[in-house]
Amino acid sequence: MAFNNVFKDKKVVITGDTGFKGSWLSTWLLMLGAKVYGYANEIPTTPSMFEVTDLDKKINHQYGDIRDKEKMNNFIQEVKPDFIFHLAAQAIVSTSYKDPFDTVTTNVVGTASVLEAIRNITWNCTCVIITSDKAYDNVEWIWGYRENDRLGGKDVYSGSKGAAELIIKSYWMSFIKDMPNIKLAITRAGNVIGGGDWAKDRIIVDCVKAFSEGKTVEIRCPKATRPWQHVLEPLSGYLNVAQYLYEGKVANGEAFNFGPRAEQTKTVFELTQDLAEKWGLDKNNAAKITGNIPFREATLLKLNCDKVLAFLNWHSTLHYEQCVDLIAEWYKAYYIEKRNDMYELTKQQIEYYTNEARKQRLAWSK
Repeated sequence: MAFNNVFKDKKVVITGDTGFKGSWLSTWLLMLGAKVYGYANEIPTTPSMFEVTDLDKKINHQYGDIRDKEKMNNFIQEVKPDFIFHLAAQAIVSTSYKDPFDTVTTNVVGTASVLEAIRNITWNCTCVIITSDKAYDNVEWIWGYRENDRLGGKDVYSGSKGAAELIIKSYWMSFIKDMPNIKLAITRAGNVIGGGDWAKDRIIVDCVKAFSEGKTVEIRCPKATRPWQHVLEPLSGYLNVAQYLYEGKVANGEAFNFGPRAEQTKTVFELTQDLAEKWGLDKNNAAKITGNIPFREATLLKLNCDKVLAFLNWHSTLHYEQCVDLIAEWYKAYYIEKRNDMYELTKQQIEYYTNEARKQRLAWSK
């Protein structure tokens, strides 16, 4: 069984379970035999992966604002989880420009609220706090950022993630590191793509919506370069870290980067063309460039993942083409085939991913 079977029959809390990554993580943990408890304040999009896969009928979900310290604490005390994965966040860069205050309070105060709840735990619990590659002070150099590089942010979203990291560190140093019952890690990843994402201002979302309607997709920054990775890549990393923390195989209180293979650093335009081709369209006519750039974005940001290779024996599993294949398969099943078993397809893609990892003899997949 993957991840050494550590999640079987365990109670696992996921904050942000209604989101794109949270829905994939919930599905995977259900497959691993976990009892999943979700906490989020709303369904973030229409449609949403959470609803399309009927996860509300498969897990124990509670609605609540992550910033509500008392409600968050009561939820944790009631569930008494063995594991916590904190994903809840305002994760859209464009939204941070429209509502900077909400972004800051959700990402900073919300993280502090979760840490307050962790501080009150009296049983053994393993906690993984997910932030972002945007937490690094990006100077747009060609090298990947290491876990000990400077944190910061020149825009509100990045600043909120850098500030959340400082809050995590201060809570760790002030309280949590002296709690023998708590194990905690921070994980950073970015540019996650995959089926089931309908968030605003995401290139894959814009593509599949346009393609499904027979339209040409408009792209803002065709030359912007990103290290694209399928959503299952960082999620396997988060689960791997949780397993190793639980088993005492990695140091407590550490941060870990999760990123894709070097070959997956592609431009927005290249990704758009490749997805169009998988959709069965003429890639040369699938996209048009618009001059509408409503907010500033970094043109280059990638992570150094040497640490997870050394300490977890983790590396990304999928090649770029496999990543695009899985995305096209998922959205074509939804938009073109009108399938009503998207949960089963999601499980099949997780099984495919795990089998690919086994072929590469990755420790977590055995």
